[in-house]
Amino acid sequence: MTTHVIVGSGLAGAKAAQTLREEGFDGELVLIGAERERPYERPPLSKDYLQGKSEREKIFVHPPGWYGKHDVDLRLGVSATRLALDEHVVELSDGTRQPYDKLLLATGATPRRLPGPGLTLRSVEDSETLRDGLARGGRVVIVGGGWIGLEVAAAARLAGCEVTVVEPEPLPLARVLGAEVGAVFAALHREQGVVLRLGVGVASVSDHGVRLASGETVEADLVVVGIGAAPNVELARTAGLEVACGIVCDASLRTSHPDVYAAGDVAEPYHPLYGRRLRVEHWANALNGVPAAARAMLGREVVYDRLPYFFTDQYTLGMEFTGDTTGYDEVVFEGSVPEREFVVRWSRDGRMVAGMNVNIWDGVEELQNRIRADLSRS
Repeated sequence: MTTHVIVGSGLAGAKAAQTLREEGFDGELVLIGAERERPYERPPLSKDYLQGKSEREKIFVHPPGWYGKHDVDLRLGVSATRLALDEHVVELSDGTRQPYDKLLLATGATPRRLPGPGLTLRSVEDSETLRDGLARGGRVVIVGGGWIGLEVAAAARLAGCEVTVVEPEPLPLARVLGAEVGAVFAALHREQGVVLRLGVGVASVSDHGVRLASGETVEADLVVVGIGAAPNVELARTAGLEVACGIVCDASLRTSHPDVYAAGDVAEPYHPLYGRRLRVEHWANALNGVPAAARAMLGREVVYDRLPYFFTDQYTLGMEFTGDTTGYDEVVFEGSVPEREFVVRWSRDGRMVAGMNVNIWDGVEELQNRIRADLSRS
């Protein structure tokens, strides 16, 4: 019997198992995950679930009985420790050796930390611990002004906490969206009472707060560290797979070994529209990329060229972003920035490469169509 193995039991792993069964794979299917919870989605952990607006059961990808019903051997609380490519075997932390015919690596990413105490946000347990901490009120310092940091800041303010965000860049989100849009989010959070300490790094974290690189101490009852995440590439690298920023893949999400694929946060596939490799950590990448990888595992001709997509909700601002801003040389706003109802278009060499709609809904498809048309021009 043919055996397909998926390493990583997050959204990517669960959707891969689902797609393989829906596409007719009737062999042995093994889904391996280091966490003890069955697969769940991560966006609610910094949004509705963190704010107590959604029930726990709603975060899970499938109901408890789905895996048994679809003959998926779900192994939780066990991690892959070694990948033997020549033998087509994955060695596991419980001492077992799992053979495979095709393998999908969906090992995700691990939050970067700072020395000393400080909460990070990746797992459902992290979200629950943080929610309990916010419920106690007090002073919260968030290290990092990226998406996680700003979403946690919004949740903390809604919980009544005093919030300070420390970010080494001149503006939040500047490395991702540029200064023009970063200024919009800075103004949004300041209006809600968040103190932004910008252009300064953190030297250390203690039980009483953070010490800035300037020597100043910002006192806190709770410190949250949101400085990005590192893809879990160790298994792939030690096995001899090609690794750059993530696990290098072609446009079908096949790695440098023909029987091994990668998807989700850990994958760095070639994107045919942008003409280079892209590693994307957003939810939609796991949701949409994994079905492509699963079909490729079944021998189908697959080219994954979906545009990156991300959404956020902070206070009264809702936003959808699509594309990739790397190397943009022009940014154009359409609509009312003061009223926070507008569209942003990023371009490079006269071609639109990314777009964002703020509090204007049903516009992301139009943005994606324009980006595709521009990037396809010879």
